[in-house]
Amino acid sequence: MDIQQVGIVGAGQMGNGIAHVFSLAGYDVLMTDISQEGLDRARSLIDGNMARQVSREKITEDEKNVAMGRIRTTLRLADLGQTDLVIEAATERETVKTAIFEDLLPHLKPTTILTSNTSSISITRLASRTDRPEKFMGFHFMNPVPVMQLVELIRGIATDKETFDACLGVVDRLGKVAATAEDFPGFIVNRILMPMINEAVYTLYEGVGNVNSIDKAMKLGTNHPMGPLELADFIGLDTCLAIMNVLHDGLADTKYRPCPLLTKYVEAGWLGRKTKRGFYDYHGEEPVPTR
Repeated sequence: MDIQQVGIVGAGQMGNGIAHVFSLAGYDVLMTDISQEGLDRARSLIDGNMARQVSREKITEDEKNVAMGRIRTTLRLADLGQTDLVIEAATERETVKTAIFEDLLPHLKPTTILTSNTSSISITRLASRTDRPEKFMGFHFMNPVPVMQLVELIRGIATDKETFDACLGVVDRLGKVAATAEDFPGFIVNRILMPMINEAVYTLYEGVGNVNSIDKAMKLGTNHPMGPLELADFIGLDTCLAIMNVLHDGLADTKYRPCPLLTKYVEAGWLGRKTKRGFYDYHGEEPVPTR
């Protein structure tokens, strides 16, 4: 499978990061979103992030300009139908993702590979709602995409070898490293990471330590670059809660029960960095713990 044109659904934090790395690797990128404002903001962010790479001598000014020229945008989901590979990077809600794939199906080439950047939702179940479960995979990038080296490749029960090999080749061309995961809730990274974050929230909830002491303990005591509560804010508390619910529902084990305090923060709209308040308040020059 010769993949040259890549369609990206969603111009948010993950979508624009994926567009960034694909364009630099020489792929033609077509990105779609529900608003022109979102697409314009994504192009601006990609341009700024590439400019930082130029200033750090990671890429040249010419490479930046050529890569930006490879990124096109559209408000019409159907326009992605003629691409070779589609990467869905929309909100982490199964109903949203399923609706996107159903709307895409009538416009796809027979050879187009469909993938989802989902961090936890069943690939087999998403694939079963399409006309090509054998050409469907999980393509899970880590955030921030231009910085993080890992890509989780997740095969559904029907994914064929040709599709897997094609996606593995894409990861190699991007200069990233693939880890193969089986299609179980949370895959590898979030199966391990999210319960740790959830346990950190329980530690806060039960008064074992405050926000500052919990994060300091994990950074200095286990050499983590970010504390678990700081990391939760970076990921988005709504995303953390959604993944914990997928783990809890999919594995039917009480050890994956989301902490009530995590639920409370999400109910309050305190979702982390993107709303300027989560376990830290980000309105000032320095983040300030909220508990």
